[in-house]
Amino acid sequence: MNLLDDLDRRGAIDQVTDREALDKLLNQPGQAIYIGFDPTADSLHVGSLVPALMLARFQRAGHRPIVLVGGSTGMIGDPSGRTAERQLMTPEIVVANCEGIRRQLERFVSFEGDNAAIMVNNYDWTGGVSYLDFLRDIGKHFTVNYMLAKESVRRRLEDREHGISYTEFSYMLLQAFDFLQLYDTKRCKIQAGGSDQWGNITAGIELIRRMRAEQAFGITFPLLATSSGEKFGKSAGNAVWLDKNKTSPYQFYQYWINTDDRDVERFLKLFTFLEIAEIAELCSKPPEQRAAQKKLAEEVTRIVHGEEALAHAIKASNVLFGEEIDGLKDRDLAEIFADVPSFNIEAISIANGLRVTDALVRSGAAKSKGEATRLLAGGGVYLNNRRVAAADAQLRREDLASETMFVLRVGKKSYYLGRVNT
Repeated sequence: MNLLDDLDRRGAIDQVTDREALDKLLNQPGQAIYIGFDPTADSLHVGSLVPALMLARFQRAGHRPIVLVGGSTGMIGDPSGRTAERQLMTPEIVVANCEGIRRQLERFVSFEGDNAAIMVNNYDWTGGVSYLDFLRDIGKHFTVNYMLAKESVRRRLEDREHGISYTEFSYMLLQAFDFLQLYDTKRCKIQAGGSDQWGNITAGIELIRRMRAEQAFGITFPLLATSSGEKFGKSAGNAVWLDKNKTSPYQFYQYWINTDDRDVERFLKLFTFLEIAEIAELCSKPPEQRAAQKKLAEEVTRIVHGEEALAHAIKASNVLFGEEIDGLKDRDLAEIFADVPSFNIEAISIANGLRVTDALVRSGAAKSKGEATRLLAGGGVYLNNRRVAAADAQLRREDLASETMFVLRVGKKSYYLGRVNT
C-alpha cells in the first residue's frame, strides 16, 4: 500500500492537490515535505500530534521532513480558524518557543541519518527583506480578488465585530513566500497542514507555478473534534500539552484513557503506528474492557514521553484500582486524588507517631475514635492501599507515600488525601 492510501485509511487526509501526480512523485524516495508550526507557546499540544505524526510517517516511508517554525509569521498571526487577531510576540519569545518545539519534535522525527529531518525558521529569509522588495517580488503575483476568495479571509471579513487587519491579511503571502523559499533551497515540492491552511498552501503552489513554472503539491489533514462536540485537545477546559511540566505524563495518559468509545478507533488510526488490522481487532473487543482506550493511551504516551514515563503513568493510574502506593511524588498524588477530600496533619504529630484512628477522625472518614476503631477491626481501612490491621497502628514519616502525603482508604472507593505541613 502506498503512503497516501495508508493516510487515507487512517483518516489523515482531508484534501490533496493532483493526487495522481503526487502518488508518482512519492514513488521516488527522498522527497521533502514541510509543515509549519506556529511558535505561539514554548510547547506543542495534542492538536499538534497530527502534523508531527504526518512528518514521522513520511520519514518512515523514506522521505525528508522539514519542520518550519514561524519566527516571522508567528509575530503576525494566521487568521485561519480565528475570530480575533492574535497578540503579537517579541522576537525573543519566538526564539525561545522555537527551541521548545524542536525538543518535542525530536521524539517524532529523527534529525540524523540519510533522510534526516531539518528545522528552519522563516525569519531567516524574511527578516532582511524590505517591504518594497516584498511587494515588488511577491505581492505582484496575487490579486486582491484572489486573496479575498480564500475562505479564511472571507470568513473574517464577514465578521463585522472583529474584521481582519492588514497585517493578518498579508499572512497568506508570507506563507506562499515560505513555500517558494523551501522549493528553491531544499527542492521541497510538498506542503502539508490543517484543513484551515488550504488557502495558504494553494497560494504557495500558485506562486511556485508563476515564478518557477513548476508543479508543487498540498495535503491537508482534518481539524479534529470529539464525537460529543467538545474541542479536541482540551481536558477540564485546559489544553493538553506535550510538555510534561504543563501536562504531566499521568494527566496525559488519563486524557487518552478517557476517550469516548465513538472516537477511539479514529484516534488509534491517527495517533499511533499500529496496523489497521490490529486496530480493528482492538475495537472489536467488548467496550467495557476498554482495551482500545488502554492501547491508545499507552502508544501515544510512549511516543510523546517515553517508556519510563509511560510506566510511571500506568503505575499512578493503577493506584485507583488498589495497587500499593509507593515511588510517587507529591504532584502525582495531588493529581490522582484531586477530587477526594483532603486534610492537613502537623509534622510533629507524624514525628511522634500519629495513630491511624486519629488520622481517620481528622480526615472525616470516621466521626469518632470509637467509629475509627470499629472500621479498623472490620478490616476496611487502608493506608496507601495497604490494609491496616492493628488497632494501635501508627503513621510515621517513613509511612508517607510521597514527600509529604499519604492516602487513607475506607472500603473500596472512599479515599482521603493527607498532607503533612512542613
